[in-house]
Amino acid sequence: MIPPIDAPQAAPKDPGAYRPRATLAPMIWAMLAFGLLCILAGVAIADLGPRLFAAKSTPKAPAEAASTVEPPASAAAPPTPTPAAPEAPSPDVERLSARVTTLESQQAHTSQAAAAALAVSAVVEASQGAGPFAEELESLRAISPPSPELQTLARLAQAGAPSRTALAASYPDYAARAASAARAPGDKAGLGDRIVYELSRIVTLRRVGDVSGDGVDALLARAEMQVDDGDLDRALRTLDRLPPTAREAMALWRARAERRAEIDRNAQALRARALQALAVEARRGA
Repeated sequence: MIPPIDAPQAAPKDPGAYRPRATLAPMIWAMLAFGLLCILAGVAIADLGPRLFAAKSTPKAPAEAASTVEPPASAAAPPTPTPAAPEAPSPDVERLSARVTTLESQQAHTSQAAAAALAVSAVVEASQGAGPFAEELESLRAISPPSPELQTLARLAQAGAPSRTALAASYPDYAARAASAARAPGDKAGLGDRIVYELSRIVTLRRVGDVSGDGVDALLARAEMQVDDGDLDRALRTLDRLPPTAREAMALWRARAERRAEIDRNAQALRARALQALAVEARRGA
């Protein structure tokens, strides 16, 4: 079907209406340029923005930064278990422990007493000779408490003293000198008495054995018997009764005998004390 022919339109009155219409190309290029600028600005802000803000902000101290970070729950230390209170020992265990402690203490004291007794025996044996016994005495002093006997023996141990056998063997010679000195005439004696005395000094005769009386010969004989029996203390007391001239003649022998008697007294006292201490510890341990 043929469309109807429209009525003729009126011609424009403005001559410019007959110009060709402008295209949209310049507008599109302008929009593209604007979008490109926006993209470049966003990239620049994304790159420079963190640096600018970081320079202006104040950095926190490492300790503060570390304190603000809370550790994860999985890294937290496990709670410390509370130790259980020890059980109180039973009365039987306490009694047994006390008994063991007592036995150990008694054993220690007994061992110390036995060691001291052995050391005393060594000192007594060494002191019976004619030489010094300082080394044995030092061993005893290292394990024994101080005592008057130890102090006395420490003074005598360096030189020692002649043995009883040596003293008994040398006694007759000194006794003969004492007997001769006792017969010496006085200042008022005559010439005959002096000649007899000088001759008697060449061959001295004195009585020995069990002689009664209180004369010089009797005292010297009695003291000799006591020395032979080993009783130096009684022999020294007997010699104290001699006259001064006889005592002077016996002075050297007497000094040696007194030294021996003093060593023997103190050594025997140490032995008795050590044996008593050992017996006491043995009774406690029984």
